Amino acid sequence: MSFRTRDGRNWRPDYLVSIDPKKCIGCGRCYKICGREVMTLKGLSEGGEIIDLDEDDDELEKKIMVLKDEGACIGCSACARVCPTNCQTHTPPG
Repeated sequence: MSFRTRDGRNWRPDYLVSIDPKKCIGCGRCYKICGREVMTLKGLSEGGEIIDLDEDDDELEKKIMVLKDEGACIGCSACARVCPTNCQTHTPPG
């Protein structure tokens, strides 16, 4: 699947399919740039379990971004352009 921009150039979406919790620093830049609420901020426990932030903070090792609604992604890749750790994986449709 490919599309054209308004002036006729070819454009191919690249959809966000995963976020590496080991690389993500939870800075929120991707969340702020995405107007589609594809991601949300969660916690990562010392045991590597993804937990809600309102749970026990004693178990929280760090905050990370996780996919919330990957079906809402339009493939613009704006999140990848602002990510300082390159923790996201994007793929073309198909």
